[in-house]
Amino acid sequence: MPTFTHGKEAVFKVDDSGGTLRDISNVLNSVSLSREADTAEVSALGTDDKAYIAGLRDATISIEGMADVDTSGYLDGILGVVTDFEFFPAGEGAGQVKYSGTAILTSFESSAELGGAVSVSGEFQVTGGVTRATV
Repeated sequence: MPTFTHGKEAVFKVDDSGGTLRDISNVLNSVSLSREADTAEVSALGTDDKAYIAGLRDATISIEGMADVDTSGYLDGILGVVTDFEFFPAGEGAGQVKYSGTAILTSFESSAELGGAVSVSGEFQVTGGVTRATV
Protein backbone atom coordinates (compact mmCIF):
# COMPACT_ATOMS: atom_id res chain seq x y z
CA MET A 1 0.00 0.00 0.00
CA PRO A 2 1.43 3.44 -0.93
CA THR A 3 2.59 5.85 1.72
CA PHE A 4 1.92 9.49 0.88
CA THR A 5 3.33 12.61 2.54
CA HIS A 6 2.32 16.24 2.51
CA GLY A 7 4.54 18.83 0.83
CA LYS A 8 4.47 21.02 3.94
CA GLU A 9 7.14 18.74 5.45
CA ALA A 10 9.73 19.50 2.70
CA VAL A 11 13.11 20.92 3.74
CA PHE A 12 15.65 22.70 1.51
CA LYS A 13 19.13 23.65 2.69
CA VAL A 14 22.03 25.42 0.99
CA ASP A 15 25.59 26.05 2.14
CA ASP A 16 25.97 29.33 4.03
CA SER A 17 29.48 29.79 2.54
CA GLY A 18 30.96 28.74 5.86
CA GLY A 19 30.53 24.99 5.46
CA THR A 20 27.19 24.81 7.31
CA LEU A 21 23.98 23.99 5.50
CA ARG A 22 21.40 26.70 6.08
CA ASP A 23 17.71 25.70 6.17
CA ILE A 24 15.74 28.25 4.12
CA SER A 25 12.50 26.28 4.13
CA ASN A 26 10.78 28.78 6.42
CA VAL A 27 10.49 31.32 3.55
CA LEU A 28 9.86 28.92 0.66
CA ASN A 29 6.51 27.64 -0.57
CA SER A 30 7.82 25.58 -3.50
CA VAL A 31 10.94 23.52 -4.23
CA SER A 32 11.29 21.43 -7.36
CA LEU A 33 14.16 19.10 -8.31
CA SER A 34 14.10 18.25 -12.01
CA ARG A 35 16.38 15.53 -13.43
CA GLU A 36 16.88 14.38 -17.00
CA ALA A 37 19.27 12.32 -19.12
CA ASP A 38 20.50 12.95 -22.65
CA THR A 39 20.42 10.22 -25.24
CA ALA A 40 22.31 9.78 -28.49
CA GLU A 41 20.74 8.02 -31.44
CA VAL A 42 22.73 5.04 -32.74
CA SER A 43 20.28 3.73 -35.35
CA ALA A 44 21.89 1.98 -38.32
CA LEU A 45 20.84 1.31 -41.88
CA GLY A 46 18.50 -1.62 -42.34
CA THR A 47 16.69 -1.27 -39.00
CA ASP A 48 13.02 -0.43 -38.51
CA ASP A 49 13.30 1.04 -35.04
CA LYS A 50 15.49 3.78 -33.61
CA ALA A 51 18.13 2.81 -31.04
CA TYR A 52 19.70 5.03 -28.40
CA ILE A 53 22.50 5.02 -25.87
CA ALA A 54 22.43 6.82 -22.55
CA GLY A 55 24.27 10.13 -22.32
CA LEU A 56 24.91 12.79 -19.70
CA ARG A 57 22.53 13.44 -16.82
CA ASP A 58 21.44 16.92 -15.72
CA ALA A 59 19.47 18.43 -12.86
CA THR A 60 18.05 21.79 -11.83
CA ILE A 61 16.34 23.04 -8.69
CA SER A 62 13.67 25.74 -8.73
CA ILE A 63 12.62 27.58 -5.58
CA GLU A 64 9.83 30.06 -4.87
CA GLY A 65 8.81 31.81 -1.69
CA MET A 66 8.34 34.99 0.26
CA ALA A 67 10.97 37.68 0.53
CA ASP A 68 12.73 37.89 3.88
CA VAL A 69 15.47 40.49 4.29
CA ASP A 70 18.00 38.01 5.68
CA THR A 71 17.30 35.07 3.34
CA SER A 72 16.83 37.25 0.25
CA GLY A 73 20.13 38.98 0.93
CA TYR A 74 21.80 35.63 1.45
CA LEU A 75 20.45 34.21 -1.85
CA ASP A 76 21.40 37.36 -3.74
CA GLY A 77 24.90 37.00 -2.28
CA ILE A 78 25.40 33.43 -3.56
CA LEU A 79 24.32 34.18 -7.14
CA GLY A 80 26.91 32.49 -9.38
CA VAL A 81 28.53 30.67 -6.45
CA VAL A 82 29.01 26.90 -6.22
CA THR A 83 27.20 25.69 -3.10
CA ASP A 84 26.16 22.40 -1.50
CA PHE A 85 22.47 21.57 -1.13
CA GLU A 86 20.19 19.08 0.58
CA PHE A 87 16.54 18.54 -0.35
CA PHE A 88 14.17 16.43 1.75
CA PRO A 89 10.85 16.28 -0.22
CA ALA A 90 8.98 14.58 2.64
CA GLY A 91 10.86 16.04 5.62
CA GLU A 92 13.92 14.99 7.59
CA GLY A 93 12.34 12.11 9.52
CA ALA A 94 13.90 8.68 9.73
CA GLY A 95 13.49 6.70 6.53
CA GLN A 96 12.73 9.76 4.39
CA VAL A 97 14.44 10.45 1.05
CA LYS A 98 17.23 13.01 0.85
CA TYR A 99 18.76 14.44 -2.34
CA SER A 100 22.12 16.18 -2.08
CA GLY A 101 24.85 17.55 -4.27
CA THR A 102 26.47 20.75 -5.47
CA ALA A 103 24.74 23.49 -7.42
CA ILE A 104 25.16 27.04 -8.71
CA LEU A 105 22.45 29.65 -8.15
CA THR A 106 22.05 30.84 -11.76
CA SER A 107 19.09 33.18 -11.32
CA PHE A 108 17.47 35.06 -8.46
CA GLU A 109 14.40 37.26 -8.76
CA SER A 110 12.56 39.40 -6.27
CA SER A 111 9.17 40.77 -7.28
CA ALA A 112 6.42 42.85 -5.73
CA GLU A 113 2.87 43.60 -6.74
CA LEU A 114 0.20 45.82 -5.30
CA GLY A 115 -1.83 43.88 -2.75
CA GLY A 116 0.59 40.98 -2.43
CA ALA A 117 3.61 39.92 -0.44
CA VAL A 118 7.05 40.47 -1.95
CA SER A 119 8.16 37.17 -3.46
CA VAL A 120 11.44 35.55 -4.45
CA SER A 121 12.34 32.83 -6.92
CA GLY A 122 15.56 31.22 -7.98
CA GLU A 123 17.05 28.54 -10.17
CA PHE A 124 20.01 26.32 -9.29
CA GLN A 125 22.00 24.39 -11.89
CA VAL A 126 23.30 21.18 -10.36
CA THR A 127 26.93 20.50 -11.18
CA GLY A 128 27.98 16.87 -10.92
CA GLY A 129 25.70 14.14 -9.72
CA VAL A 130 22.72 14.11 -7.39
CA THR A 131 22.93 11.62 -4.54
CA ARG A 132 19.71 9.97 -3.37
CA ALA A 133 19.79 8.51 0.12
CA THR A 134 17.47 7.84 3.03
CA VAL A 135 17.74 9.54 6.39
